[in-house]
Amino acid sequence: MFPINRTRPSRLLRGTAALAAAPLLLVACSSTDSTPAPTRAADAITIQDQWIKAADSEMSAAFGELTNKGDKALTVVSATSPASARVELHEVVADASGTKTMRPKKGGFVIPAHGSLALAPGADHIMFMGLNGPLRTGSETPVTLSFDDGSTVTFTAQVRDFPGNQENYVPDGDHHAGAPAPAHTPGA
Repeated sequence: MFPINRTRPSRLLRGTAALAAAPLLLVACSSTDSTPAPTRAADAITIQDQWIKAADSEMSAAFGELTNKGDKALTVVSATSPASARVELHEVVADASGTKTMRPKKGGFVIPAHGSLALAPGADHIMFMGLNGPLRTGSETPVTLSFDDGSTVTFTAQVRDFPGNQENYVPDGDHHAGAPAPAHTPGA
């Protein structure tokens, strides 16, 4: 005769009880709140037709179309790229005589809800200042956008040739105090 193992039925009952309790615990821990989780600005943005102007040194700019799929306006407050020591958000404005001037865009780029913002030569653009090396046609460069909610999105843009128009650069007084105002091509 075989000896009787009295611990086996006890283990089996405990295991069965644990399995039966698991679904109850999962239901108790789940939330019945149907409120969606907050959406980060970066999750609502798409970037298309992005490109960067080829340049040997000093300055260049990135362009493209930013589309907001979300229900509220979103604001890009800064940008970075390993291609440049400094990256700024810029706009181009004309004075009374029609002379175009490029300057940092106060408040950043606002992308309307369910709308788009075009970054284009002679208009809003992402400015690379103090290039870390040449930007050669056909190469690609990453650019990271930061939003006012702290979220970020990174995209890659191809470097292209573009002759551009000459506009004056007016540095932000607080940010560039004492710096000379170089001639600049917003498409540069």
